[in-house]
Amino acid sequence: MPLDRIDIAILDALQKDGRMPNAALAEKIGLSQSACSRRLDNLEKSGIISGYHARLSNVALGHQMTVIVHISLSGQFEKTLSDFEVAVKRCPNVLSCHLMSGEYDYILRIAARDLPDYERIHKEWLSAMPHVTKINSSFALREIVDRTVMGIRPDLL
Repeated sequence: MPLDRIDIAILDALQKDGRMPNAALAEKIGLSQSACSRRLDNLEKSGIISGYHARLSNVALGHQMTVIVHISLSGQFEKTLSDFEVAVKRCPNVLSCHLMSGEYDYILRIAARDLPDYERIHKEWLSAMPHVTKINSSFALREIVDRTVMGIRPDLL
């Protein structure tokens, strides 16, 4: 779906405030409420807007530690990847998981309360996942950027 400047303005506004009522969004963008609602429906149906959520603070919830985990599997066969992906989706501490090219097969971002909690996650979850042959953990010292808002440049569309 090609985006125009109005669609981009809608996306920009909703990334900053996903709870914005349609009336306020329409006013901000300069559209009628019905036109704004139609555009929003189209953005949702096309998959450009994939959902709405509340952003939670890991630190406020007691997870002081972010761990970046590189995982190697025993192979890259479809079943091997599938088995691992089913298992990793069950671990509640995994915030994100990416299949990678290069030295490691997956990179995970994990939230943990502290070092003993990460040790528990490592033993109970990561080491128990199917086909895992190597786990390399790095501990984040400080978060610099954690964006949920993506800048959309119209000239790149």
